[in-house]
Amino acid sequence: MNRPRVVLLGGASGAGKSYLACRHGRPHLELDAYYHEISDDGRSGVHFPRTPYGEIDWDDPRTWNLQAAVDALVELIETGRTRMPDYSITTSSVVGSTTLELGTADSSAATVRPGQSADLIVAEGVFADVAAQPLRAACADLGVRVDAYYIDQNTLTTATRRFARDVAERRKPIPFLVQRGWALARSERRSRARHLHAGFIPVPKSRLRAGMPEP
Repeated sequence: MNRPRVVLLGGASGAGKSYLACRHGRPHLELDAYYHEISDDGRSGVHFPRTPYGEIDWDDPRTWNLQAAVDALVELIETGRTRMPDYSITTSSVVGSTTLELGTADSSAATVRPGQSADLIVAEGVFADVAAQPLRAACADLGVRVDAYYIDQNTLTTATRRFARDVAERRKPIPFLVQRGWALARSERRSRARHLHAGFIPVPKSRLRAGMPEP
């Protein structure tokens, strides 16, 4: 059985991770779909971390289920399919599920170029740097290599696109989005450094738009 190629995409919120993964992934695994639900906050005495302004800090990886994301990727590689939660950022809850299958992609996905694998799993999310080592370890056990790329884009461009997207999708109340956006812009340089430390290769968005670099 031919194993798929796995690409892990990292980048700031609003950098275009989902866009690129939808364009090139066959399929696209949304790591952000594995957030914990807000109803889990306080359950069994476990409380989610808070921001300085008192809201749940959804940019803290402790609000995310790393093991569930790893298990989904392993299942997709081993069986050719997995069920991915449909996670609503607006309500911070799971509202359904989607079946992912190898070799399938959105209609917007790029065509397969000669020499490229027909099964290219592109996994992306805000915690890609946290997921990198566990995903590499799990894939190594399956004989699958993971290539990791960080989307390099101007901070102001990213912040502007993130705010416009979040408002259009009504992800959270406006005051929360403003405070979160400012905090993310200030921390973007540190986030980039964490991704590079985790083995991500920085690549301009324009280059990634053309296709995932070959190993």
